[in-house]
Amino acid sequence: MKPAVFLTCAALIAPVFAQAPAAFEQGVVLSAADLLPNDILKGSSYRVRDQVVTDGYMAHFKIDSDFGTFEAIGVPQAKLRIVEVEAIRKLVETSKGDLFAEGLKRSISQPIDAVKNIVKDPVKSVKQAPATVGHFFTKVGSAIGRGAGKVTDRAKSDEPSPSAAEVGSSIGNTAKNVAGFDKAKLDTAKQLGVDPYSDNPRLQEEMDKVTWAFFAGGLPLRVGAAVVSAGVIVAATNMVGIPDDTYALTQSELALRDGRSLAAMGISDEDIKTFQLYGPLSTTRRHRIVLALEALPKAKGRGSMIQSANACETADGAEFLISALAILAERQRAGAVDYVSLKVLGRLPGAITSSGNLEVPTPVDHVTWTAEVSNFVQRDDLGSATKVLVHTGKLSPAATAGLSAAGWKEVAVGYPR
Repeated sequence: MKPAVFLTCAALIAPVFAQAPAAFEQGVVLSAADLLPNDILKGSSYRVRDQVVTDGYMAHFKIDSDFGTFEAIGVPQAKLRIVEVEAIRKLVETSKGDLFAEGLKRSISQPIDAVKNIVKDPVKSVKQAPATVGHFFTKVGSAIGRGAGKVTDRAKSDEPSPSAAEVGSSIGNTAKNVAGFDKAKLDTAKQLGVDPYSDNPRLQEEMDKVTWAFFAGGLPLRVGAAVVSAGVIVAATNMVGIPDDTYALTQSELALRDGRSLAAMGISDEDIKTFQLYGPLSTTRRHRIVLALEALPKAKGRGSMIQSANACETADGAEFLISALAILAERQRAGAVDYVSLKVLGRLPGAITSSGNLEVPTPVDHVTWTAEVSNFVQRDDLGSATKVLVHTGKLSPAATAGLSAAGWKEVAVGYPR
């Protein structure tokens, strides 16, 4: 079976309309050094495996670390995982320090009042969650009931309600949602330069543990000063792509802000509700989509992008769509083009420029000339407009020749932030 990332490129599958101008290729094996800066290939607690398999579009990295092996699809995610590994290292080091021990001791011996109340009556405490949570989730608990980084709506699962003992655990998931903890965790994530809603379970575990000990113990937490090497700091700044307000607003506040923005764009209430609740779309992913669409104010059809996001079946598919929209947003902001409408081409987003060109953003690492690519560029439903492939990474010589033979132009851009 092909890798899940192929779902992101499902738009490249269509009936064959013409013979390819060159023999079809398969994915190639590249060196990690061909794709990543040398100074981040190895750190004090990790090493990126040198051989990187590509599937015709994306590179599949494996990163060995002191905390397990992490996989990443695409250059941006590889850099993100490297930053996360270094953040885990710093958190583990922090948890071995005297201040952590003191904070944990305080949190257990003198739990704050909010934790006491949750232990006594967990059901009532959940019902007293902020009103904004209930406004955006079908049932109370869809936000509070989520484990670290796990996007699961408890109302849709068969999980039983937590017992008082589970909820009262000093580092239990519900107890961590007492007033103020979410802000404390956002601050931890900001100091580390990582996504507070990352789907990296080990990172979430360490952030929760360290943040809780210091927060409940009433001690200040400072973990970011020496978290990573200079090279990785640059990677975090340029590639992780976490909007600043992700750290400033809580999950429910971001949902309120983004919901209002989508409503102002004319997105239907039904699509907004699906968007706010959908599994692969974490809080950060949703916010990045909204910000990208806000950067395209003149473009009609922004609702189709929300529907496309709602149709994503995997996190990799969602990331591919987000990066594609980010490419369009960055080109619009830079004044390179002026987009007047958006359309979905299978699963790929397309954008019509004010000059009438059709631009297709493709955030890829290494494209080879395959039957899928050939089928896509020769589709008969793309219209007669000049077609432009706006891509990151590299195209093989055969892929470049095939695009040209089919009448396509290509524009190479950097990976979106």
